[in-house]
Amino acid sequence: MALETPNHTQTVAGWAAYDSSGKIAPYIFKRRENGVNDVTIQVMYCGVCHTDLHHVKDDWGITMYPVVPGHEITGVITKVGSDVKNFKLGDRVGVGCLAASCLECEFCKNSQENYCDQIQFTYNGIFWDGTITYGGYSDMLVADHRYVVHVPDNLPMDAAAPLLCAGITVFSPMKDCQLLESPGKKVGIVGLGGLGHVAVKMAKAFGHQVTVISTSPSKENEAKQRLGADYFLVSTDAKQMQRGKRSLDVILDTVSAKHSLGPILELLKVNGTLVVVGAPDRPIELPSFPLIFGKRAVKGSMTGGMKETQEMMDVCGKHNITCDVELIKPDKINEALDRLARNDVRYRFVIDIAGTSKL
Repeated sequence: MALETPNHTQTVAGWAAYDSSGKIAPYIFKRRENGVNDVTIQVMYCGVCHTDLHHVKDDWGITMYPVVPGHEITGVITKVGSDVKNFKLGDRVGVGCLAASCLECEFCKNSQENYCDQIQFTYNGIFWDGTITYGGYSDMLVADHRYVVHVPDNLPMDAAAPLLCAGITVFSPMKDCQLLESPGKKVGIVGLGGLGHVAVKMAKAFGHQVTVISTSPSKENEAKQRLGADYFLVSTDAKQMQRGKRSLDVILDTVSAKHSLGPILELLKVNGTLVVVGAPDRPIELPSFPLIFGKRAVKGSMTGGMKETQEMMDVCGKHNITCDVELIKPDKINEALDRLARNDVRYRFVIDIAGTSKL
C-alpha cells in the first residue's frame, strides 16, 4: 500500500478528510499517468453519498486517511489509452463505486464485478499498482475504461451523477426481482432519501404500484404529488401498518439507520421479498416470526456490475429519470455533510467540481 508510485506524475486538486473528525479540507495529490487501458476524465460533478459520511468519520473502522471521497462522478474524457475502443475524447461519462477487480473470477466473467472478492472501490481502496484510490472530490480522475460508463446525452450531468451509486443500488435489485419486465406489481420503498426517491421514480417508470414507507408524515405530499407514489405509510403508525399487511410483492429498504425489519416484513405478501440496500452502521433487527409465517425472504444487494450499470444509465435516459439534487460549491462540502447527517437534503447533494453552474 502506497500513496503513489513513480508513475503518479499528474498533480490533482481535491478535497479530503484527514482524520475521524470528518472535516474536509483542500488536498493536493498525484494520480497515475493515463495507461493503455485508461481514460482520463475532467470531473464536472460528484454526488455526496451517505457512504462518504461513514468513510470520512471512519464509522466502519476501515478508512485510510487522508481519504478523498466521491463515487458518483460525471465528467468528460480528455485522454484515451491506446487499447481503449469504446470511448473517445469528449465523451460524457460516469464513474461509480468500482475501480478494479480480479477480472478472472466467475463474478467478473459474468459482469458481476461488484461481487468479486478482490473488488477495490473508487476511493479508500487499493488499486492494482498497490496505491490507495482517491475519489471524485477532485478535479481529475484516471480510470480503467472497464469501470466507466457512458452518460446518455439527454441526461444533465449534475442530476445524473448520483445515478452512479444511488441509481444502480436500487436498479439492480429491481432487475433481480423481475420488476423491469413484469409491470403491475405492488412495490414498497422504505425511506425517502437519496436512494428512496430515485427508487420511486424507477418503480413508477416500470409500471408498478408504489407505496412509500417512512417515519416522516411530512413527506407524504412529496412522495405522492411530486414523485408519483400511489400510497404512503407512516411506519410508526400501528394502524396504518396494520392496514398495509400482506399487500406488497417486493420491498426495497433504503434506510441507513438502525431499525427493525419486523414491521416491514409484515407488509409483504406470502412469498414476498425484502431487499436491504441501506447500510446502517449497527445491526438491524430481524425477527423470525414474520419470516416463518409468511414464507418471506430477506436479501441484500450492493450496487451493480458494469454491464448492469450501463443498462441502468440507458434505461434512465429512455425514461428521463434523474435524481433531485442540490448543487453546492466545494467550499460547502462540510456544511453538506453536516446536513446529510441530519437528513436535511432533498435528495442528493452534488458538488459542482468544475464550477460550471451558476450557484
